[in-house]
Amino acid sequence: MADATADSTADANSHAKTQSGSGIESATVNQSDLAKLDIAKLELKLGTSPETGLSKAEADKRLAQYGANEISEKTTNPFLKFLSYFWGPIPWMIEAAAILSGIVHHWSDFVIIMVLLLANAIVGFWEEYQAGNAIAALKAKLAPHARVKRDGAWSDVAARLLVPGDIVRLRLGDIVPADSRSLGPDAVEVDQAALTGESLPVSKGSGDVLYSGAILRQGEADALVYATGGETFFGKTAALVQEAHTTSHFQKAVMKIGDYLIVIAIALVTLIFAVALFRGDDVMETLQFALVLTVAAIPVAMPAVLSVTMAVGARRLAARQAIVSRLAAIEELAGVDVLCSDKTGTLTQNKLTLGDPVSVGGESQDDLVLDGALASRAEDQDTIDMAVIAGVKDAAELKDYTVGHYQPFDPVHKRTEATVADKSDKTFKVTKGAVQVILALSKNADTVKEDVDKTTDALAKRGYRALGVAKASDGGDWEFLGVLPLYDPPRPSSKDMIAQAEALGIDVKMITGDQLAIAKEIASQLGLGTGILDASQFGDTKAHETSKLDHDIETADGFAQVFPEHKFHIIDVLQKHGHIVGMTGDGVNDAPSLKKADCGIAVSGATDAARAAAAIVLLTPGLTVIVDAVQEARKIFQRMNSYAIYRIAETIRVLLFMTLSIIVSIFIRVTAIMIVLLALLNDGAILSIAYDNVKPSPKPEAWNMRRVLGVSTLLGLAGVAASFGMFYIGEEVLKLDREVVQTLMYLKLSVAGHLNIFVTRTRGPFWSIAPAKILLIAVFGTQALATIIAVSGLLMPAISWELAAIVWGYALVWFLFNDQVKLLAYRIFDPAAKPVIDQRKTAAPAAA
Repeated sequence: MADATADSTADANSHAKTQSGSGIESATVNQSDLAKLDIAKLELKLGTSPETGLSKAEADKRLAQYGANEISEKTTNPFLKFLSYFWGPIPWMIEAAAILSGIVHHWSDFVIIMVLLLANAIVGFWEEYQAGNAIAALKAKLAPHARVKRDGAWSDVAARLLVPGDIVRLRLGDIVPADSRSLGPDAVEVDQAALTGESLPVSKGSGDVLYSGAILRQGEADALVYATGGETFFGKTAALVQEAHTTSHFQKAVMKIGDYLIVIAIALVTLIFAVALFRGDDVMETLQFALVLTVAAIPVAMPAVLSVTMAVGARRLAARQAIVSRLAAIEELAGVDVLCSDKTGTLTQNKLTLGDPVSVGGESQDDLVLDGALASRAEDQDTIDMAVIAGVKDAAELKDYTVGHYQPFDPVHKRTEATVADKSDKTFKVTKGAVQVILALSKNADTVKEDVDKTTDALAKRGYRALGVAKASDGGDWEFLGVLPLYDPPRPSSKDMIAQAEALGIDVKMITGDQLAIAKEIASQLGLGTGILDASQFGDTKAHETSKLDHDIETADGFAQVFPEHKFHIIDVLQKHGHIVGMTGDGVNDAPSLKKADCGIAVSGATDAARAAAAIVLLTPGLTVIVDAVQEARKIFQRMNSYAIYRIAETIRVLLFMTLSIIVSIFIRVTAIMIVLLALLNDGAILSIAYDNVKPSPKPEAWNMRRVLGVSTLLGLAGVAASFGMFYIGEEVLKLDREVVQTLMYLKLSVAGHLNIFVTRTRGPFWSIAPAKILLIAVFGTQALATIIAVSGLLMPAISWELAAIVWGYALVWFLFNDQVKLLAYRIFDPAAKPVIDQRKTAAPAAA
């Protein structure tokens, strides 16, 4: 659709003519102007009239000019998307190793490295492909057909063919097909909760805006289309979804780890080449050294291990009725410190409920509710009628009355009325509706007006909607009986959920499209506080007031009268101030903010658009499951953090040992195939860390790269010392052949390296919390296999069982020493923090 549609509607039509021959003004008008312009002037600008509509020829011309009335979708070529997974720090390292393998003709290494590269790319691509498409869900919400007037006659056309200037007819239950202005003559009730977040239907009279995607709940009207496709309120919401692209903190952490290892690898390879050049070493031999070093520097399985850890966590969250559509969201959920929660349907039930009735005519509260219920009709399924009927304490009482004539609510009279007969055939009338309308009918209005006004004002300040109820004997005058308050009540679990979330260090902020009074009342009931900002004022902020507004947003308890762009802005401000933001919602209006948030959560019953834009979808009502999900996510984060420290320490240990050994003696103690075998066995088994025993942190988690890199570097340096010690024993003490020393060093690197996972998985001593059985079985199982490979001489020279036993004993001694190094490292790099993993033993080990 042309970009200029919104800004030059009049210009675009300046040469068009209506059937009566009148021209269109050429002044430039933006969409907000068209929404406010006088109807007669709007018809002139759009070159149309309610009597004839557009001609078919003019409609076809505008369709070609403006484009179809649908949401344009930005798509990426799947092949190009797949190629993007070969770009980044870790892929670069793998690709460099593959190139070096080809140069020195190590084709077996080349094949293995390429398989790893392709595997990582395929896993990443498939994960994103499975995540879904929010724009497709938004498109599905548009009304498929519309009744439009063309050449003076009504006809059904596909909604995508509508253009500005079309006259459409809307009936009860219809979805508004494009942004339009009502032509009346009667007012209609419109449900636009999914678009604006307003919990109650809104009355729209002649000239009022009807948003695309809203649903007519009462009445019918003709309407003048003034915006279509991407220029509608609905379309701009979709555009915000497409703009909302964030890089997860998990992705940033992996990139930082990759960058760190790349810097180390480049520095060490440069050192090797400098030494080789100084000593006049053979170029091909030096390239082989560089190959082994590069392969050693690659955390080949890191993306896969972290993804599997999150995938296992996703299955556990699914068991708790939380479906994860984007794995990285699990890590984000662990770090969420601000949760922006939609009110309607999320914190509240999205169902009108009767409050405490206020009687002013002498009737009891129960009788007042009964009279209101008699002035309602259940079969109409009107939300207000259903709420009043549900308020009757004994539903059997309604059977004692027979309703004769019934006048349903309409936006003109603004009340319902019923003629009722009781069991003794005595007839009377009851009515309910807008308080001022009912007062105007009542004979006792002067007597009760002051009390009624005070009651209505008090209810309005608390966000309640007030209904007046009156009664008249057969042929007698109306008597005002009292006021029925209606509101959308909080879910029973919401207050407890908010308290639990705050205990976990999460600041909950309520967001609603409702008025300020309603927002304050609900926030007060939920224990959120009453510091509610009116988001409608955001657009009036001057440049010099921006920092103050940002501060107000950060400290507010919630926001009222919020539109989609406001939600987007709120989340953006919070993110810029360093917060990791979670957002819950259920409607189309929530889709952009769900996509923008670090962790978007679609609640039970959410629209397709909200579910597709969110990273996590809840299957049970309310937000209680979020607390469980946060705790599970924090466990998953701890497992990933433990693995990251382990993997970096191992990479540094092997990398630095290989470099120093080459520089000192020009002797390749470990071959490239050994390094690859080391990575496959150790990282393959380490997948079981996804099931390890942990306890969730009481505070939001975050990647502390200083701690991660610092602890892992010290452990890596300790490992280098241990490796040279093993080499000294093999060559100087045991006087072994160099081929045998190669295998000895391979087994030492494998066993000692893998035991390090039991060091990195706790903040306290290694014995402070028992590991899961599956982790023990995986580690000792793979090291038994590594021992068999070394003893049998598979892919390397064989060693004896006695030498293998020496390696195991040596590795266990250094394991105890490394645990002390870890404790020292934490005191240096994170002295004030609590243990990453609780030192008390948790429940039974997780099953595989």
